Amino acid sequence: MESTDLRNAGLKVTLPRLKILEILESRATRHLSAEDIYKDLIQHDEDIGLATVYRVLTQFEQAGLVKRHHFEDGHAVFELDRGEHHDHMVDIESGKVVEFVSEEIERLQHQIAEKQGYDIVGHSLVLYVRPRGRAASGRRGSKP
Repeated sequence: MESTDLRNAGLKVTLPRLKILEILESRATRHLSAEDIYKDLIQHDEDIGLATVYRVLTQFEQAGLVKRHHFEDGHAVFELDRGEHHDHMVDIESGKVVEFVSEEIERLQHQIAEKQGYDIVGHSLVLYVRPRGRAASGRRGSKP
């Protein structure tokens, strides 16, 4: 993504928007909180406040540039919307988010909805996991 993507989304190209977009694109971790982005800005001596980060992320979400997720702890994280559907696994001990795609799961979801008389218009699947062989630590709560 670049400044033309901001313009195409109906957003004015500003330094805070460009810097936040750059962080979302460059980080190996694709799911970032507003606080993660703010810390990155501070480390690079950017004078952009946390309120601005939240405001820009909300604008990006409304423009369809990012997706907001609320995983187990209710903490919002953002990822660039690259137009590719995927589901998520969240490690309940470390908080690590793993993306995955399963044609089999997609097919089963459609079969289940169809059997009940529905068409799926959208969905979000999040699996809460822990490393295999570890007993529940209770650190971040436990979901079945």
